[in-house]
Amino acid sequence: MSKTTYQDAGVDLDRYQESMNRLPRLMHRTYSPRVLKLDGGFAGLFQLDFANRLFARDYQDPVLVSCADGVGTKVKIAQMAGRHDTVGVDLVAMSVNDAICCGAEPLFFLDYIAMSKDEPDVVEQLVRGVSNGCIEADCALLGGETAVMPDVYAPGEYDLAGFCVGVVERRHVIDGHAITPGDMVLGVASNGLHSNGFSLVRKIVFEIAGLTANDHIEALGATVADALLAPTRIYTQPIRKVLRAYKVKRVVHGIAHITGGGLRENLARILPANVTARLAPHSWEKPPVFDWLQKLGDVEDQEMERVFNMGLGIAMVFNPRFERRIREIFAEHGIESWVVGEITAGDGSAVWNT
Repeated sequence: MSKTTYQDAGVDLDRYQESMNRLPRLMHRTYSPRVLKLDGGFAGLFQLDFANRLFARDYQDPVLVSCADGVGTKVKIAQMAGRHDTVGVDLVAMSVNDAICCGAEPLFFLDYIAMSKDEPDVVEQLVRGVSNGCIEADCALLGGETAVMPDVYAPGEYDLAGFCVGVVERRHVIDGHAITPGDMVLGVASNGLHSNGFSLVRKIVFEIAGLTANDHIEALGATVADALLAPTRIYTQPIRKVLRAYKVKRVVHGIAHITGGGLRENLARILPANVTARLAPHSWEKPPVFDWLQKLGDVEDQEMERVFNMGLGIAMVFNPRFERRIREIFAEHGIESWVVGEITAGDGSAVWNT
């Protein structure tokens, strides 16, 4: 009688090692001189400042900023389509876009992949997406974990989680307390659904409409998979450029990442109790995927607004006299923006102007 092995329980250590051997090159391409290389170690090492005086940050009172998130049920569509190289970008985006709301420079990122069995090609695609997202966000992929759990996930299933750590000088922390009446609200374009509301998306597209991932959508000029798997836009580079342009003045008073809950709920999270954000509906352009989904599922306007970003990935609050240059910076990165509201005296809410 043969001896019982780990493989009998559903975990193939040889395939796991094959997966791990593919990952270091995807990590190394994200490294900056602040990463202390430690391949095969039990943790990642990162020095807060550069050793080279030419690039030294010379922090006076640094504050670490940490964020954790996942991709939600968007991974189900990636699994359905057999396309795994974009949800890793989403994973990075969901955390670094939160970190930048505090004014932080993202430093490093770590990922966690849980799956039913080790599939080296799938793992490589997932981590390639994470690596691509880290390069776009100017942060290092410092490490991660791949967990094989055959009794938890069905064959072909996986889930993703990740977190980033950033840094900001205490005097430059953006927490919304400086928002004041007279400020304007700038809406910064999303490139589609990003990574929120996908339980509703999947119900509409696959259950109600009965579509498949490969079906072509004439109204969008794309397949279902192309439209739904467009990776979340990463705003690190343009926002950091805005913040670097005004190192002395506190120009940006608040930044909100527009995710689940929509524009009003996420903007209200950063407002002081003595102001109200008065927002102008229909003051920006929505990507066509939102109208397509709304018609396909017969969804009310209010429900769409609460679930999706509706075309705005970031809301930024600042004094109107800085509007021209800030919008120019976003335009230089190929990102549209619109004035979508103003700040008045109020009660800490965000409301539609009627």
